[in-house]
Amino acid sequence: MHNQFKAVGLSYKKTPLEIRELFSMDQEAIKAFLRLLGDYAEISEALVVSTCNRTEVYYSSPNDQFENIVKLICIAKGVNDTQDFSSYFINYPLHEEAIQHLFDVALGLEAQVVGDLQIINQVKNAYQWSADENMAGPFVHRLLHTIFFTNKRVVQETAFRDGAASVSYATVELIDELTAAIDTPKILVLGLGEIGEDVAKNLERIQNKEVFVCNRSIEKAQALSEEFGYQVIDFSDYAQAVKNADVIISSIHVTEPIITKSIFENNKVLSHKYLFDLSVPRSIEQDIEQVNGLLLYNIDNIQAKASQALERRLAAIPQVKTIITEAIDEFGSWSQEMEVSPVINKLKNALEDIRKNEIARHLKKVSEEESELIDKVTKSMMQKIIKLPVLQLKAACKRGEADSLIEVLNDLFNLEQQAETIKK
Repeated sequence: MHNQFKAVGLSYKKTPLEIRELFSMDQEAIKAFLRLLGDYAEISEALVVSTCNRTEVYYSSPNDQFENIVKLICIAKGVNDTQDFSSYFINYPLHEEAIQHLFDVALGLEAQVVGDLQIINQVKNAYQWSADENMAGPFVHRLLHTIFFTNKRVVQETAFRDGAASVSYATVELIDELTAAIDTPKILVLGLGEIGEDVAKNLERIQNKEVFVCNRSIEKAQALSEEFGYQVIDFSDYAQAVKNADVIISSIHVTEPIITKSIFENNKVLSHKYLFDLSVPRSIEQDIEQVNGLLLYNIDNIQAKASQALERRLAAIPQVKTIITEAIDEFGSWSQEMEVSPVINKLKNALEDIRKNEIARHLKKVSEEESELIDKVTKSMMQKIIKLPVLQLKAACKRGEADSLIEVLNDLFNLEQQAETIKK
């Protein structure tokens, strides 16, 4: 398994949204694809991470499976022209490179919003689905648990995960705080440009809410409705929707405000309404707080919050990288020792066979009490004899020199023959 971990994938860095959408996979699709990998690729373990920003396959194989995996992804997604899309996929054929990339992805260093809080949970889901399909073996199990422990260290020891570092994320975080006392807040998203759509998608994180989407182009609103179960409001009815909502997020492009005090002239506000103006130019009248119960947050308020969080996260990156390096080094030591553990077991078994055979040959006439004492003494001797070779073998692993020592031990104790005897 050592030096066999690799990865294939595409991400927002090289691939436009319409292509990422084409290759995106949900839970059912990922599990089906894992089964496909097991049947048609020379792969012993695999993990598939698919989000709005990336679709990546991590796998263990003695050979580079890039072309095979890309073909299987295209087959799974019903794409015929593999050659037209293969250039979007990045290959990570080197063991260390693939491990480093998975750490960087899982910890949020590769996220569009640095330190993204969601990605670690998405990786946890990917790991669970891999385990469900029996595609997570000892290597993947140990690797993922190392990553999860490293994430805990990052959270506890750095500011890398502090606060919301994008306008849309910060907006939703603030909405979640403000509506904590409302059983089922009614949230209206007015305008579905880049930021409005991003806010609408992030709202999925808020529990027990009703979301209404309103856009000049109703097709985009309907697409979000189908994906998240949101309710669509016709643009001509936006004013009534504003009156009905507890939270209004406006990111619509206009030259003059369209949410004004006049909307509420004949409508008494019985409780607080929270308005977020993320438009440039602004789409909500700036003195709207003159109406009792209305509270306005503009893009500058939110951007300041997001910028401060992003600065803290960026400042913490060197510390995060140090923690990741420590974790990878520790995992590398375990991985190398896993390579020699079969040899260590064979050596122990060979010495134990010698011990038992000699005891059986010479202790036929001793008492039971003497036999127990001799058994105890010879076991202790064997443990002391094998201790130094085991330590030397592990040290050779760390130096990358284990192969020659394994060869010597095999010759000295005929370990390959001993393994064949055990199998029989």
